Amino acid sequence: MTATAGQVIKCRAAVAWEAGKPLVIEEVEVAPPQANEVRLKILFTAPCCTDVHFWEAKGQTPLFPRIFGHEAGGIVESVGEGVTELQPGDHVLPVFTGECGKCLHCKSEESNMCDLLRINTDRSTMIIDGKTRFSKNGQPIYHFLGTSTFSEYTVVHAGCVAKINPAAPLDKVCILSCGICTGLGATLNVAKPKKGSSVAIFGLGAVGLAAAEGARISGAARIIGVDLNSSRSEEAKKFGVTEFVNPKDHEKPVQEVIAEMTDGGVDRSVECTGSIQAMISAFECVHDISPSSRSLLSLVCHQRRQPSVGVRHHAGWGVAVLVGVPNKDDAFKTHPMNFLNERTLKGTFYGNYKHRTDLPSVVEKYLNKELELEKFITHSVSFSEINKAFDYMLKGQSIRNIVENTSLLNTFVVASKDIGVSAFYNFGRRKCSEKSCPKRS
Repeated sequence: MTATAGQVIKCRAAVAWEAGKPLVIEEVEVAPPQANEVRLKILFTAPCCTDVHFWEAKGQTPLFPRIFGHEAGGIVESVGEGVTELQPGDHVLPVFTGECGKCLHCKSEESNMCDLLRINTDRSTMIIDGKTRFSKNGQPIYHFLGTSTFSEYTVVHAGCVAKINPAAPLDKVCILSCGICTGLGATLNVAKPKKGSSVAIFGLGAVGLAAAEGARISGAARIIGVDLNSSRSEEAKKFGVTEFVNPKDHEKPVQEVIAEMTDGGVDRSVECTGSIQAMISAFECVHDISPSSRSLLSLVCHQRRQPSVGVRHHAGWGVAVLVGVPNKDDAFKTHPMNFLNERTLKGTFYGNYKHRTDLPSVVEKYLNKELELEKFITHSVSFSEINKAFDYMLKGQSIRNIVENTSLLNTFVVASKDIGVSAFYNFGRRKCSEKSCPKRS
């Protein structure tokens, strides 16, 4: 039991008071955890584009004041009633989607969409009582995605916390809480490319680069990166990308360009942009059928009075995986024969990882040097400089920025000695100037 267990903790938090306005470092009160909740000391957090999207109030009815943040690494400070799988001192990653372990989705090996704790962008309070655990001078401050990691301390449902190996450096593995696992799992768990296969990745932001990393780990022989920003091509090579295509450089649809490059299409594709046209291209770039079969299908279309002009038919064993989130009014349009020819279209959420069950093994991949995380981290800033991390994202100058709660690190070392937890870390920072950092959109 820690000295602060059961007490209100006063700490710093980066509070969003208004949409699109700079975050303000405030002293806030963090209440003790209630039943099935844990209070975490957040040592590192990484702003994500989702934080920016909701901070700008583009994805919700504006709700402020609010504490954003959902990619982080920390330690358990105290636990609420009924929490048995976590204890003070545990090294953990909070995650925006949970795993209650009791619902049909949690019991199924084929789903990670927990009935109780699945992502809810509108939820701004804790599930058990509909109240916040944050306040300032009596004014409630709202939660975000059930995590709110832009605070030195936060309260999270125990089902949204993954216990990990304490040997893992939290300043690296904290980025596994969202985008990196989303892209990595889309390839490893859903697309499942075979060794020596070909993979096309649409969109080379953080999620797309993670998808490429998954293809590299799988042993894909050809990894084709597709992006409208040609400056990303060199950086993408670090993640295994072997070829690059900018759709703006070609008169033909990019799916036809890829089909010509690969003698009919790629084995797998992963779409990470949210663009409806990119989704269609990702689906239609997988394995073109033979000319003789194409003629037969054209005849079938003619006999059935189906339009075949301008329609490409593809067939075979190809799998396309959709990761990006489209606009609500977008419609996915492709010819039905693209499905009948045994091509598969899949969607994925958080890379199909069950976070409490699967995240520890992803961390082990990093510790075993199978997964490389350092190359995703382009900047490190102190907690007081968190708005600088937002600026890097808004200007497209970063992949992942690590925000360090440096004021907590010394107290963490002292506390960890008291509870017998290893506190060895390599806190080396990787800095990068605006000139050396590639532009990212």
